[in-house]
Amino acid sequence: MRVERLDWDGSDAAIFARSLRAAAAPSPDLPERVAAIIARVAERGDEALEELTARFDATEERPPSLRVARAELDHAVERIDPELRDALMLAAANIRAVAEAELPRDPEPTELPQGQRVRVVHRPVAAAGVYAPGGRAAYPSSVLMCCIPAAVAGVERIALCTPPDPHGLVNPVVLAAAALAGATEVYAVGGAQAIAALALGTATIDPVDVIAGPGNEWVAEAKRQLYGRVGIDAIAGPSELVVVADAGTDPSSIALDLLAQAEHGAESPVFAFAADEELLERVSALVAALATSRPSVKDARAVLVKTPSIEAALELSDALAPEHLELRFAGADEALAAERVAGCVFVGEGASTAFGDYAAGSNHVLPTGGAARFSGPLGPEAFMRRTSVVEIPGAAADALAGPVERIARDEGLPVHGESARAAAPSEVDS
Repeated sequence: MRVERLDWDGSDAAIFARSLRAAAAPSPDLPERVAAIIARVAERGDEALEELTARFDATEERPPSLRVARAELDHAVERIDPELRDALMLAAANIRAVAEAELPRDPEPTELPQGQRVRVVHRPVAAAGVYAPGGRAAYPSSVLMCCIPAAVAGVERIALCTPPDPHGLVNPVVLAAAALAGATEVYAVGGAQAIAALALGTATIDPVDVIAGPGNEWVAEAKRQLYGRVGIDAIAGPSELVVVADAGTDPSSIALDLLAQAEHGAESPVFAFAADEELLERVSALVAALATSRPSVKDARAVLVKTPSIEAALELSDALAPEHLELRFAGADEALAAERVAGCVFVGEGASTAFGDYAAGSNHVLPTGGAARFSGPLGPEAFMRRTSVVEIPGAAADALAGPVERIARDEGLPVHGESARAAAPSEVDS
């Protein structure tokens, strides 16, 4: 594992933060290659999915069927290890509780001075698609994180796509998570072709309204290209973590937290910001030592930055706008955490990001690459459409017709004004 040590003097936080983001750029021909996959699915549907799945996912055998049988999904929960089942059920309950708490509530109509009433209502989309990475590894946690908010939103049809294993089968634990989370359909399809199928539809997979879920750069690029044809949660990049700590923090806990997030891949940067030189030296030594016996992090990158103060470290973190942030210093509390620019902030004695990745109840589908500046965790609202409801009684039409006509005439759209005048009772009566 690569461990870098840097000193920052506290100036130009935004510029220094940009220099810390050294993730490798995607292949320059990736958009073209993904576009070709989307075109194949659009033209040849299920046939293309079967060919692409055999090529990219099921390396030994083709899936017996793109769609997992309903009976297999219904019995998936009872077939897994009981201890694992209990853990998944606990995580699901916590994720569901948080999602229900953040479910948008329709406001009361706003009464305007002219007499009209306006309100915005939230209603679930008809169908949601969820993508969960898979294949040789299984990620039931991502299934819970994406399907549960959709179910809480009230989506009736939740279609999960996940890559099959080398034998063409969906991992049984993923199936169990899908059943617990409320998925109504499961398909053994992965990669950009899965996103294309969910967006465009095939003979087997009906199109959806919104697609959510993490994935590799191929999945992210497919979501980017198909946005507009279908709604998406976000364009997710590599996972990332910032730990802001002081001299009183246990360096071994910092080192393990950094290594845990580094397991997401070589392009997932992890950072520790502190003003204490001795703490950073101990963390650096521990990260290097612990990584030698943990092959899952051997290619990762950790950057330890000495800052002038805790306040400066927080300023730098806000400029970086990380996916995950841990506040591991004296005086850190919920109020301070709420002011930070990050996808998810962990505070308290047990402030380890791993809890949020699995069972704390917060969602682990989060903004990356600095997108926490303008977005946040996946929640029920991602699976809901917003509609303005406008009630205009006659008196309001009378009061608004003149101003509407004047503005419309100035914009060169005079018929808008005529339309408003025609709807005003006073004009009709005259």
